[in-house]
Amino acid sequence: MEKEKKHILKGGEFLIKETKADDIFIPEEFDEEQKMIIQTCEDFLETEIFPNLDRIDEQEDGLMRELLSKAGELGLLGISIPEKYDGFEQSFTTSMLASASMGSGYSFSVAYSAHTGIGTLPILYYGNDEQKEKYIPRLASGELAAAYCLTEPNAGSDANSGKTKAVLLEDGKHYILNGQKMWITNGGFADIQIVFAKIDNDRVLSAFIVEKDFPGVVINPEEKKMGIKGSSTVQIFYNDCMVPVENLLGKRGGGFRIALNILHMGRVKLGGTVLGAAKTTINQSVNYANERKQFGTEIANFGAIKYKLAEQVIKTFVTESSVYRVCKNIDDAIQLLVDSGVEKDKASIEGIAQYAIEAAFLKVYGSEVLNYVVDEAVQIFGGMGFSAETSIDRAYRDSRINRIFEGTNEINRLLVVDTTIKKALKEGFDVIRYANYIIRVLKEVKEVEKTNLSYYDEKKQYVRNFKKTALLLLGVISEKFQRKLTEEQEILFNISDIIMQSYAAESALLRVRKLGQINGEESVKIYKDIIDVFIYDVANNIRKAGMDAINSFAEGEEQEILIKRINFFTKVRAINVKDARRRIAEKLIEDNKYKF
Repeated sequence: MEKEKKHILKGGEFLIKETKADDIFIPEEFDEEQKMIIQTCEDFLETEIFPNLDRIDEQEDGLMRELLSKAGELGLLGISIPEKYDGFEQSFTTSMLASASMGSGYSFSVAYSAHTGIGTLPILYYGNDEQKEKYIPRLASGELAAAYCLTEPNAGSDANSGKTKAVLLEDGKHYILNGQKMWITNGGFADIQIVFAKIDNDRVLSAFIVEKDFPGVVINPEEKKMGIKGSSTVQIFYNDCMVPVENLLGKRGGGFRIALNILHMGRVKLGGTVLGAAKTTINQSVNYANERKQFGTEIANFGAIKYKLAEQVIKTFVTESSVYRVCKNIDDAIQLLVDSGVEKDKASIEGIAQYAIEAAFLKVYGSEVLNYVVDEAVQIFGGMGFSAETSIDRAYRDSRINRIFEGTNEINRLLVVDTTIKKALKEGFDVIRYANYIIRVLKEVKEVEKTNLSYYDEKKQYVRNFKKTALLLLGVISEKFQRKLTEEQEILFNISDIIMQSYAAESALLRVRKLGQINGEESVKIYKDIIDVFIYDVANNIRKAGMDAINSFAEGEEQEILIKRINFFTKVRAINVKDARRRIAEKLIEDNKYKF
């Protein structure tokens, strides 16, 4: 056990500690049971979802609710649920691959994710035995559908400012709930609502399990939306709603922590859910490029199209590598807690919460990757991409919400830096002292660049330097701005981007190295092209973000020193990115499908 602990990095520790390829999980390691789950998801989408996309988008009465029930009959709603509650009790990694597979289901994937994640897990993780026995088996089977009710008209990112109130009646048997919730996914048909409200004059939220048939629950008509049109989204009013005291979820005043921890899980899952949508869109892109002819040849033969196809692949591959890396961390953290005597439910939520930093930036990174993929798909399709006759139109519109879901990307970018600094201080790593050391070394000693390294050692050195860039800036801005740091959002965004791109680069590198160890180096030549292009691009992106940050606060000698440091940390060997991208695109074109 002690040996295992050494290889499990805590959340955010990737910035200061090395990760070995052997210690990550890669999608190529899915076992037969996991592959069967993927196949079940794909078969369900092919038979139940894809033929009915127009009916779903038209919100045909009862259809989405029926589809969730059918998914429940196949066991797809109970993958994370313990066996004693009629679930399959699978790992976090396995539940992620189901989310990723379902991610290509357009609006259905939203309903599925809301039900299995933020709708069901608050009861599973925070409910008492009676609440779990009453609701969880029926949620796992699809007999009940769930929704999560946190957002209010004046309480979005600042969730704790919500005005919904609960007052305990004198008989002590019921709370009277009054308030309004909005943008509630599945709200139009959900049987169970996880509702957040403040009891009496409490400063913090509590959580309640509310059944839609409780007196005083009023559900508004469906919202009209830009995308995910088939997803039920409504406002819900609670007018003197009678809630039994036994439906208080967790402890009084514990609702904000429940909301926060469930959002960590939702953010990680969103980073994985986009993978299904991205891969499906890439398949549609290459299929069309292989069929559409202009100037006497398929447009797939044009360098401009190959560039787009290659970038779609690179970004998706890197995202997938990052997602399953953190899944392994979460599963390992949960198991360590269980082994130390912590109950599984509590261990699960604590294990996920440990990786709040990774959850925040994977949500941002994944949603922006999908945005790129669908946008370039429209461009590859040309005029047909702008037509509602193709699913590319739907993919483009549906993608946009992901940058808002589970906390906006702006909020999550801020969380990445804020949480990293706080965690560093808590874990005893002084970012200010580190930054001052790096600056002093630059002034006193001319650092020698290492040469003649092996392929992987060279790339690892680059990634190590990317992480040093983030640590250097974290230390400098912490010392310079101190309590006013939260006011410097533009600089925080710069550093957040450096952190997430460093993690993405390292994750892809570790995946390719492990794959090479398993199948031999010859088998990963095309993946090395992905690494080469991505790290080359990341170096330039990090340099730009670093320069933007430095030039926003530094002058004179300090500015000069910091710029020299950033230039050193982002220096990488030149590569022929054109040929590398063409090789990636040509594999995709030959396969006519994403097979990376």
